[in-house]
Amino acid sequence: MDVVYPPKDTERFRQTLVTKKSAALRKNRNRNQDIIVTCTRSALWSLSIVLMLLVSPSIWRTPTSSTSRLFVRAFAFTASSPRSSRLGRLNHHQKYPISATRLQVSTNPLTNGDKTFATMTNGVAVPEKYEFTEADKYLFDLNGYVIVRGVLSPEEIQEVNQIVDKHEGDMVERMDQELRNAAKDSALYGTGPGRKDLGRCLEWGADSRIFKSVLAHPKLVPFFHGILGKGYRMDHLPFIIAQDKGAEGFQLHGGTIDCVSGEYNPHLAYSCNHGMIRSNLLGCNVMLVDHNEGDGGFCVVAGSHKANFKMPKGMVDGEEQYSDFIRQPATKAGDVVLFSEGTVHGAMAWTAVHQRRACLYRFAPATNAYGRSYFGHEGGGWPKGIYDDLTETEKAVLEPPFANRLDRPNIADDGSVEMTTRNERKKQHDRDVFGTKYF
Repeated sequence: MDVVYPPKDTERFRQTLVTKKSAALRKNRNRNQDIIVTCTRSALWSLSIVLMLLVSPSIWRTPTSSTSRLFVRAFAFTASSPRSSRLGRLNHHQKYPISATRLQVSTNPLTNGDKTFATMTNGVAVPEKYEFTEADKYLFDLNGYVIVRGVLSPEEIQEVNQIVDKHEGDMVERMDQELRNAAKDSALYGTGPGRKDLGRCLEWGADSRIFKSVLAHPKLVPFFHGILGKGYRMDHLPFIIAQDKGAEGFQLHGGTIDCVSGEYNPHLAYSCNHGMIRSNLLGCNVMLVDHNEGDGGFCVVAGSHKANFKMPKGMVDGEEQYSDFIRQPATKAGDVVLFSEGTVHGAMAWTAVHQRRACLYRFAPATNAYGRSYFGHEGGGWPKGIYDDLTETEKAVLEPPFANRLDRPNIADDGSVEMTTRNERKKQHDRDVFGTKYF
């Protein structure tokens, strides 16, 4: 057997072994420190969440809360630290991947209406983006309406119904015959009680926070942009619709071609040209209670936004022979039904034991107007109480109708507000010619 001897320079050989061993020890020590530090930070973060929620469940939703900002920053620091990044790579090689975790960081509906959503991907918080997808476009173009699920959270629904309870005494029931919405003894009439309306839901101070959040809700803005275009605006004052058991619904109405007269209705018209959807008036029905199948409430004739003729006699009153064509979508509290006013719609009599509640908004493209409350009842602008505690995105939705290029604030895709404008020379030319800022 051959014997292999160490190099003649034994001291150099020994030093080489010591150096390699020391390097291996330092590498293991650094790896262990990474694991300990990251696990400690994760544990502290988890404990912070528990303590925060125990102290105040609403703290997440309060952008003015220094505590909520501190926790968000602490989490971002932990997720982005070099040690966390090295640990992520280490776990990947050791086949212990870090799972993606969904985190909703809300700058809340209860305080300023803007919501920011984030998703944890490989330990890094990235904004969650909502879209008006190709599927949404197809379904809206096909049916004339679309349902956006879970826009308001269960906590928001509970709070908003408590607020409505406080104002229930201000509801106005439609009892006079001139105010009834359905023909007597028709299928939509119910057993007699009138519908109840509750207005001024944007003028209740802090109690209006959730209602105001709908104006520029991040889950809805992509739909508003896709259906109305950028620079969309609130067109009607929103109000809450309530129906007790047996209360009347609403005769079918609307249509690009008016369902009763058969005449073209440009104020409500729907169009789709070169892939661009536009609805001249969009209904936004925020469901505050469950609307189960057969309960009644909002109903629609799917596809009627493209109809070319008026309805057959009796269909607007929901006669039995046409019932298969009148659809009552089943929705849960927090869902939002967006429908073109060019789609024939109405409401069925309410049959459930619990009171029906929905908040109805209408929005329009930047240059369109149906309602006139934006003129102001006392000289300029919407009712003053609406402007209290609005975010910049919400204020942008309250602009009067005019073209985007004339200094109109637009909500950008990232949720910020950008001003669309012309160059300064053209503006100066208008002042020179007309003596005013705008032509």
